[in-house]
Amino acid sequence: MRIQSMSNKTLNEVFKTWNAAGQGAEMYKTVSELYPICRSITGDGVRQSLRLLQRHIPLALHEVPSGTQVFDWVVPNEWNIRDAYIKNAKGEKVLDFQKSSLHVVNYSVPVRRKMRLPELREHLFTLPEKPDWIPYRTSYYKETWGFCLSQRELDNFKDEEYEVCIDSTLKPGNLTYGELRLPGATDDEVLISCHSCHPSLCNDNLSGMVVAANLARHLSGVSLRHSFRFVWIPGTIGAITWLALNEPVIPRIKHGLVLSCVGDGGRFTYKRSRRGNAEIDRAVEHVLRLSGKEFDLVDFSPSGYDERQYCSPGINLPVGCFMRTPNGKYPQYHTSADDLSFVTAPALAESLFELLKVIEALEANRSYVNLHPKCEPQLGRRGLYRQMGGTSNSGFEEALLWVLNFSDGKHSLLDIAERAKLEMRVLDEAAGALVDRQLLRIAD
Repeated sequence: MRIQSMSNKTLNEVFKTWNAAGQGAEMYKTVSELYPICRSITGDGVRQSLRLLQRHIPLALHEVPSGTQVFDWVVPNEWNIRDAYIKNAKGEKVLDFQKSSLHVVNYSVPVRRKMRLPELREHLFTLPEKPDWIPYRTSYYKETWGFCLSQRELDNFKDEEYEVCIDSTLKPGNLTYGELRLPGATDDEVLISCHSCHPSLCNDNLSGMVVAANLARHLSGVSLRHSFRFVWIPGTIGAITWLALNEPVIPRIKHGLVLSCVGDGGRFTYKRSRRGNAEIDRAVEHVLRLSGKEFDLVDFSPSGYDERQYCSPGINLPVGCFMRTPNGKYPQYHTSADDLSFVTAPALAESLFELLKVIEALEANRSYVNLHPKCEPQLGRRGLYRQMGGTSNSGFEEALLWVLNFSDGKHSLLDIAERAKLEMRVLDEAAGALVDRQLLRIAD
């Protein structure tokens, strides 16, 4: 779906009206609404989640039929689940899917049987080292079934007969993904991608989905140079499917980010694209360096989230991964402890704010040509420089001098920002003022 904003609002105006508390509270509320829904790589849970996001942004739902060939993969059958439980010999539910969608191994085939504990144990998964937590387990591409529960719950099971029920379906259907394109002044695109397939995991799944939706909502009211494409897709198979079905779009993607794990209180982590020094890599690093907070940079590796699909050698898009604490680096990862107590409204708001600054850097980054390159032009008589000599230089005036000196058509504003350690915003304002006074022009 495309939406066209007629607004002349700038990102700078977004920052001027920024309300971190309000933004964080709104996103946390959406995470809370999405939390109970059982999502998977296909099925009604994904549709329900994306339709909830449609209350905030007009994303479109795309359905790709099971059996569709997508590069070396095939879109799998659709999985849906209505109920699941384990009952003891007294008929009491000792495990209930309705209490946690993590209780069932994702993509479990239907089963209704009676069995004794030794046989049932082969289908039970726990975390003995974290006895109160439920693990998250999947079996997307091998037909089997199972239950996940806490070790403390399992310790209470007796050697008796149990009634086992998984009321699910696995049959031809569709893979569903969400997409929203915001047209800009050019067809050059920025891709923002997040996975939408995990059940009841707040940081690893919901934080990325919700921050992406709010980033899209903010940008939809802004006059943009780039076009922006947002996708909410199931992990791995979703990115592969989208790339296979959208090959004509791929050359237009100039920058990209995968968003995940952006709701916890850890410091920011950025995983570079496969190219390592793409413009998006430099823009994120520049923004984080000027944030005044600790952060981590890691080089690309072919594991992790969907950046490994976007950066596969035959695609090789400049797509990095923007996170706080990375996947697998916090104990709550892929467990029931990744719940509403693990993500916070301030962390969600801070993640959105830093992403908006990255977008601001990408939008502002271009090269200029100095039209008066022989010594400095006189800025005072053009109203750009202080009239009283001997006083300290302002940040804006410093930016004017940096932009004039390096605007040779070869250096971009990001080049200047990295060297001068100045924010892209002030350099962009300086460049705009110099263009208005006919001292600069945009390079071809």
